[in-house]
Amino acid sequence: MTEEAAYTTSPSTSPIQWFQDHEDSISAVAVFPDRRRMVTGSFDGTLRLWDLEKGVVLRYMGGHTYGVRAVAVARNGKLIASGGRRGGLITWNGDTGEPLINAVQAHSDSIDSLDFSPDGAVLATGSRDKTTILVTTSTWKKQQLIHCRDHVWCIRYSPSGEHLAIATSSNIQIWNPGRRDCIINLEGLGRNLSLTWTSSGTRLLSAGNDNAIQEWDSSSWKQVGDVWKGHTNDINAIVVDSTGTLVASASDDNHVRLWRLSDRRTIALFKHSGAVYSVTFSMDSKVILSGGGDKKISMWPVPADALPDQDTDAKAPWKEALREAQKVIELNPSFYLGYQLKHTALHDAERYDEAIEVFQTMLSKLDDTPNPQIQNLRQQYLSPSKVEGAIRMAVQTQLDNAPLRVVDTTTGLLCDREAQISTFKTSTEYKRLLSFTMKHPTLRTERIEEVVLTYFHYKVVYKLESVGGIRKLQLFCQLARAAGYRWAWSDTCCIDKSNNVELQESLTSMFACLVHWRQSAWNTRGWTVGEFLAPKVILFYQKDWSPYLGDHTANHKESVAIMQELEDATGIDRRALVAFCPGMTRAREKLQWASTRVTTLQEDIAYSLFGIFGIHLPVIYGEKKQNALGRLLQEIVAQSGDITALDWVGKSSEFNSCLPADITSYKALLYTPPSVSEDEMHASVSLMRNAGAGELASRLYQRVYDLVAPRFAHRRLHLACITFPVTEVRRRPSQDKETYFTYEVKADGLHDLLIATDDQLIQFSRSTRTFVLVRPWNRGLLELPDPTDDTLHAEDYFVPGPPGDDALVDSKSLSRASRFIARLGQPFRSFFRSRRRSPGENGPVGVESHSQALRFLVRLGQPFGAFLLVQQQGGEYKRIASDRNIIARVKDIASVRSMMDVRTLEIL
Repeated sequence: MTEEAAYTTSPSTSPIQWFQDHEDSISAVAVFPDRRRMVTGSFDGTLRLWDLEKGVVLRYMGGHTYGVRAVAVARNGKLIASGGRRGGLITWNGDTGEPLINAVQAHSDSIDSLDFSPDGAVLATGSRDKTTILVTTSTWKKQQLIHCRDHVWCIRYSPSGEHLAIATSSNIQIWNPGRRDCIINLEGLGRNLSLTWTSSGTRLLSAGNDNAIQEWDSSSWKQVGDVWKGHTNDINAIVVDSTGTLVASASDDNHVRLWRLSDRRTIALFKHSGAVYSVTFSMDSKVILSGGGDKKISMWPVPADALPDQDTDAKAPWKEALREAQKVIELNPSFYLGYQLKHTALHDAERYDEAIEVFQTMLSKLDDTPNPQIQNLRQQYLSPSKVEGAIRMAVQTQLDNAPLRVVDTTTGLLCDREAQISTFKTSTEYKRLLSFTMKHPTLRTERIEEVVLTYFHYKVVYKLESVGGIRKLQLFCQLARAAGYRWAWSDTCCIDKSNNVELQESLTSMFACLVHWRQSAWNTRGWTVGEFLAPKVILFYQKDWSPYLGDHTANHKESVAIMQELEDATGIDRRALVAFCPGMTRAREKLQWASTRVTTLQEDIAYSLFGIFGIHLPVIYGEKKQNALGRLLQEIVAQSGDITALDWVGKSSEFNSCLPADITSYKALLYTPPSVSEDEMHASVSLMRNAGAGELASRLYQRVYDLVAPRFAHRRLHLACITFPVTEVRRRPSQDKETYFTYEVKADGLHDLLIATDDQLIQFSRSTRTFVLVRPWNRGLLELPDPTDDTLHAEDYFVPGPPGDDALVDSKSLSRASRFIARLGQPFRSFFRSRRRSPGENGPVGVESHSQALRFLVRLGQPFGAFLLVQQQGGEYKRIASDRNIIARVKDIASVRSMMDVRTLEIL
């Protein structure tokens, strides 16, 4: 059933009053905030300023050569603007009706719409020449020219001023005037002739030559419900009343319709004798004023039952307080009390702009009073500038820990910090805070911090694909907005990767973010490793943004099922997913996590791991993957002394031959030698002691004990190791499909072994070129704890020194152990250097002579991962990469002399 059929009451043809003086059709009508005046424009080329109560013309306003098409009044009533049929623009004094600027040629065609920004600082003009112009009212200079690509019929600022809606013949464009960006284009049902916003700004209504009204949700920019039907011809104008409950529409069908916004039903119908071009409500919403082809303005009554309970509204506490305050001011305009009461009433009414203005007046009255006692009252209050300063500091503190750029979940616009602050300063929250804090300075710190924290908190989404990414971002913003978040952050659009400072800060800040995820190729991307590890709280969503597995709990890291599924998908242990902390612990395992992942930019495979390892390095796009990965691995080894990062298979990096060229080289599991049981260890130690190996074992232990941990300097690795000279290299016949070379290698003190490599080695029995197989220094050989392991306690660091005799633990040994523990706070390189014994410092820590050294020797007899190095002309070495682990083993652990070549090699 159509609205026309549903509304059966006959239309009213008898207005309360007519306003007649124009000689042609009425094109525009607007009322003033003083509720006493109205201004109208006509095709006769003139304006009239009317007294609404008396129905008389206060001022005839000429100046347009051709017909007037549009009129607007600033929210404070101080300015009037009018636009003509040939593009002429005139601005007028709202109090006197005198022209401020005589007609100027603003457009090349008819100006069909005008609107002032809520603060009156900008006048927007829309024209059939397909442009919209924003003019600064303080200078009357053009601020911005918007090319709309079609005839502009109507323009309207949202109540907050955040949006400017522009209706054209083909679409409705939503702009952010501050950012000068078009947010979205809405497709109307036809030619869009008129627009209006609801008082809350959450809805936009549009109408045109489709004879219907459309309602749009300003958070999603989707149409709400079905169109409003009832008119039978073009709808030229629509307007929402001040209560936000009623809508009036004017049409070429000669009717004005009054609609109820809540259910979109027609509740009254008023009929003109000709087409109706303009319509508005009085400030109190009690009457409708409309004009059109009948050359007069008609005043129609709004049904009493259509408005909110007037008696209840009239008795609202703030209204009564406002009336009383006004009486006090009228009795003594120079006394502060009336203004104080008026501020309180306006604040309670949420009319914060007016409240702040009245409060400033009150402060001036206190400053000007000759009474010293009353002057002292001034100390109880803060000026707006001081409160603004305190708010500014709180905002800066909050934003220091936030991303540099976020998305406004209301508008979908990308905002830097300045834009965020600007949006905040125009918000109701800011004005309410300013109005409240001026009067209650003792509560300012707590109150300001609370409001700022609530306003600027944000949610995060990672990696929205380019296909459908905008739509997915819109859905995420809608979800975040519904959860009470004004701001959102996505690494897809919120990082300027051309700005290294911003990029570095973003890499660090993401480790304090809340993450939202959808199943997709996300699981293969390099950046996502840190994205699901870092947050303490994480929520997973499906493609339609419903909670994953229907889990509505506050943190999916507490879901065993989801974490197990994530472990299966990523290969990362569930315990690490739940309790991850950035740092150097288990470095090789973390590198393996990233080994199967890819990034769009090659350097990102390294940069995406900076946060995981807690490393701060410059981000240098263009340096190439090998250099970026080399810098990361160099820092890991340098800071931790952990050589497991050198355990890889594949190709050598140009950065350093001991590092891999690609992260995929860490796919292979870390080689772990077979464990030795305590029974086996005890038997082997006894056997070697009986063979007289104790003294030589202690000497070897001492030499290894005195080595410095691996370190990097200028891309050169200084690697402490036990070396085994290579005595023979022979190439084995290759299979047809082999892409690498396989060599039989012999080395002093080691069993023969096979090495597969892309490098073609010189075959020799005894060569002048030096090849060595080396066993890298490893703290596990000496049974030293790993200081990067944050699960260890102080007692775990009671470490044995080099064995020498049978003395029990003495005070000197305890002193050395204490110094060891104290040195744990030092940088790693200093820590390991300081572990070297001082001259004359002896004394074993153990109950049995040479037992620690012999245990060390048993571990040396286990298979180990070896590096094949070749000496360069300058005496340095280079590692020869292999496509599989090189596993070596000493021939006879009792032959200690074969392992006495302990030194630090410099590797390029």
